Amino acid sequence: MAEKFVVKAEQRDLRGKNAARRLRTEGKIPAVVYGGQGDSVAVTAELAQLAAVLRSPSGQNTVFSLDIAGVGAADVIFQDRQIDPVRGRMIHADLRRLVAGEKMEMTVPLHFVGEPIGVKEEGGLLVEPVREITVLCEPGNAPTSIDVDVSSLGLNESLHVSDIKAPEGVEIHEDADTVIASVTIVKEPELEPQVAEGAEPEVEGGEAGGEGEPEGGAEEQ
Repeated sequence: MAEKFVVKAEQRDLRGKNAARRLRTEGKIPAVVYGGQGDSVAVTAELAQLAAVLRSPSGQNTVFSLDIAGVGAADVIFQDRQIDPVRGRMIHADLRRLVAGEKMEMTVPLHFVGEPIGVKEEGGLLVEPVREITVLCEPGNAPTSIDVDVSSLGLNESLHVSDIKAPEGVEIHEDADTVIASVTIVKEPELEPQVAEGAEPEVEGGEAGGEGEPEGGAEEQ
């Protein structure tokens, strides 16, 4: 069993952009802890420690211990986080306390396994329109990913949410008819007909450049 992450935190009194900016220069970020049996608490935590949690195999679904100085430790999970669009770094986090036996909706990636028959033998292309699904489970039992075997898929065949085999204790919260993978025909791009340089396009009903006249011309009155 992997060692559980422990993140140290301190209660935060100062709010606002300036205070948050100072924290980030110190390698820390503001966070809010809520849910469970207690009130919401504003805290600061080391960015490096929170980032290490997110880099683990279970990522944002990782349950870890948040040890707040003067308050104590509690099991939490990432509920939301804000990312700097320029630097790509986390700048704020919302953490949710966990209660024993409580189930949560969580997002879990799909892992497609095998090479479809329709790709290997019929020249098709595997399309994966859905890469992750929402499940309901206890956070501690959330799978890192869910395997989906696509090896039996033939040309123009599909797999749906209803075909996913969820682990024990995990309930899928998605429309059962949603397509998660299919094998389609690879179509060649259609090329427009080429006209030789200097050539006039043919005009139906007469020669290029004008309309044809009836044979013999018009009769004078």
